[in-house]
Amino acid sequence: MRYFIELAYKGTNYHGWQYQPAADSVQETLNKALSILLKTDIDIVGAGRTDTGVHAKQMFAHFDYETEIETQQLVHKLNSFLPKDIVVFNIFKVANDAHARFDATKRTYEYHIHTMKNPFENEGSYQFQLPLDIDKMNEACEILFKHKDFECFSKVNTDVRTFNCVIFEAHWTRGGTEQSGAEQTGNKLIFTISADRFLRNMVRAIVGTMINIGTGKISLIDFEKIIDSKNRSQAGFSVPAQGLYLTKIEYENLF
Repeated sequence: MRYFIELAYKGTNYHGWQYQPAADSVQETLNKALSILLKTDIDIVGAGRTDTGVHAKQMFAHFDYETEIETQQLVHKLNSFLPKDIVVFNIFKVANDAHARFDATKRTYEYHIHTMKNPFENEGSYQFQLPLDIDKMNEACEILFKHKDFECFSKVNTDVRTFNCVIFEAHWTRGGTEQSGAEQTGNKLIFTISADRFLRNMVRAIVGTMINIGTGKISLIDFEKIIDSKNRSQAGFSVPAQGLYLTKIEYENLF
């Protein structure tokens, strides 16, 4: 029988989702917990991979088990067993051929930037204090919809058959927080992007390139030329991992 597990995690203490030799990963931590509680070797398959330090507000994975599981009881046991930075929301039975990765039709990420020093944001957001033109950055988002090949934003030497991705949504929003009793207006920027798939390092490279647009370092025309170049060295820097969140994974007619 095949089961899907819905979970979230803070990625600060992990070397990403995928198993890494001699390094803690979310996948390995879940494998160990499930294997102990179910008294057999369990090898979960994730809906995707997040890099070292990246967080997930929603992640799905699947695993196989021979007999019927009391799912709510297992959820409770897992949350008691797992470390505080991983939480399981739900476990449910699916068709035996359902696949957490290949059946996913849409994934959404957010990237968080704070523009004023804030000691409470450092593990979940990137501090960038130079002024950013969010209107120009949103104009750059519109350019993304015109393209499908995003090799210029992909990590080099990656083993993929295609660099094509269909982007459904991309935009920047501005918010504010309160600190020391004084309201700081607009000191938080969030980039949201949804696509059918993402290349390794793609979101962090897009954000770094858009920051160069927001600071006036490059133009919108330059941005389009960078995409057309298919050359990672032409694009901007890769922003730090701690600001990146996998926020939603969607499936059609699966559950």
